Amino acid sequence: MNSFTDSFTINGITLTAQPICRQNEVLTPDALEFVAKLHRATAARRQELLQARRSRRGAIAAGQDPRFLRETEHIRNDPSWRVAPPAPGLEDRRVEITGPVDKKMTINALNSGAKVWLADMEDSSTPTWRNVIKGQLNLTDALERRIDFTSPEGKEYKLRPAGELPTVVVRPRGWHLPEKHMLIDGEPIAGGIVDFGLYFFHNARRLLAQGKGPYFYLPKIENHLEARLWNDIFILAQDLLGIPQGTIRATVLIETITAAFEMEEILYELRDHAAGLNAGRWDYIFSLIKNFRTRGPRFVLPDRAQVTMTQPFMRAYTEQLVRACHKRGAMAIGGMAAAVPNRKDEAANTIALEKVRADKTREANDGFDGSWVAHPDLVPVCREVFDSILGERPNQLERTREDVTPDDRALINVAATTGTITERGIRNNIEVGIRYIESWLRGNGAVAIHNLMEDAATAEISRSQLWQWIYARAITDHGEIITHEWIEELLDEEFARLERFDGDRFEDARDIFEEVTLARDFPSFLTLPAYARYLTEAREKATVEELAAA
Repeated sequence: MNSFTDSFTINGITLTAQPICRQNEVLTPDALEFVAKLHRATAARRQELLQARRSRRGAIAAGQDPRFLRETEHIRNDPSWRVAPPAPGLEDRRVEITGPVDKKMTINALNSGAKVWLADMEDSSTPTWRNVIKGQLNLTDALERRIDFTSPEGKEYKLRPAGELPTVVVRPRGWHLPEKHMLIDGEPIAGGIVDFGLYFFHNARRLLAQGKGPYFYLPKIENHLEARLWNDIFILAQDLLGIPQGTIRATVLIETITAAFEMEEILYELRDHAAGLNAGRWDYIFSLIKNFRTRGPRFVLPDRAQVTMTQPFMRAYTEQLVRACHKRGAMAIGGMAAAVPNRKDEAANTIALEKVRADKTREANDGFDGSWVAHPDLVPVCREVFDSILGERPNQLERTREDVTPDDRALINVAATTGTITERGIRNNIEVGIRYIESWLRGNGAVAIHNLMEDAATAEISRSQLWQWIYARAITDHGEIITHEWIEELLDEEFARLERFDGDRFEDARDIFEEVTLARDFPSFLTLPAYARYLTEAREKATVEELAAA
């Protein structure tokens, strides 16, 4: 590829970004043609599904509560179907570590002792073209065991022996995110198809030769028809490479409020390729706020820190998830332990580890087969908890949780949530939102703030809570009405307290944060305007359609 030009076209595929070192290894003519076939076969359906999201959100805003679907009742009531049995390397998932696919994190995650590494190209990764391409290179290099490196400080990073490494499960971007540096027939391709397609094309056969397979986590799915689209992509991809059907396995994150009403249907659509469901708790809370943000006090939540997994609507969600999975032979994977151990503060560390232990103990007792952590130091805690419940068993699929009754009303019983809104919680939302976006703009999508690992989902909760509290004129525990003007005042104060440094992106971050928090219209994802304005070569305003797509 010519490195002196910004734009390059081959077979109707245009690459618009400055070339990245070694990108020729990823963007081969055959790989590009493969990705283009996936795109052309599904682009129209993807747009229809994004439009359906907007319609559904409009109906909920107008007062129509989601319910279990009547038209798919026969699927839920049919006791005979099961998903495919666990694939090689996915039989035991008692501890999974998540993180972006930069070189250092790749090695640390693979050496962590976890059973699975969620190699994240989504919420903990900023989708710069450099990160997109380098992530693909790092994954292939890791599978080929050629990823060792020495840091500028002289620290050596080397992979453990192959038998000790976790199974790799890649999370591509969601349906709403475009990849504006790859155009097909003049239109941006879906970021998720780029991430899935390039990884699958280059590594499916390599993974099979190593005794495992191409495995994926599917984010942001809102209904079973979106799962059907992914399933059709899997069928086409396997056919194009001559790989047996059912080789791909996918775990779906139940991280939107609407998907929670269609868990069995989602498993049914993917059944030959389904590995399980995950309780994506942070995005789930964000999705609830986004959909019900104008529906009044009944749907107003307290401070983010008080929306724990023991709140009634969150208990209903996780228990119904385990039941749906185990009824169909699918794995149920628990949510993220976001604590980041602080090796300099022993007291704070002890408290954080106890919280993680309690969280994982609840999940293991509820029947989950494994759970997520964000930091290698948390792997032993999670493993110890699940070891004590599982013993020698690889999972607890036999615990069908028939004591749990599917209840669509309980999923949105937000009014039963206990807690208060505090000024401290408001200030924390402002600080976390701005600091996260600033880091994201510099290319780092996983950020430790106050000993918690924040990703795009927690920033989304922060800004959407503020938007909703202003709209609902919510009242704090001290009787203060939350107004637009007061949030602006607090924003000024919090912004002035931020530690600045050379090359920081705080001014840009504040612009984005104000746009997605204080504007009358509510952009469905903060990453859309941030990506359009700051990460693409064109640096354009995000279109109205893009801002609404979600």
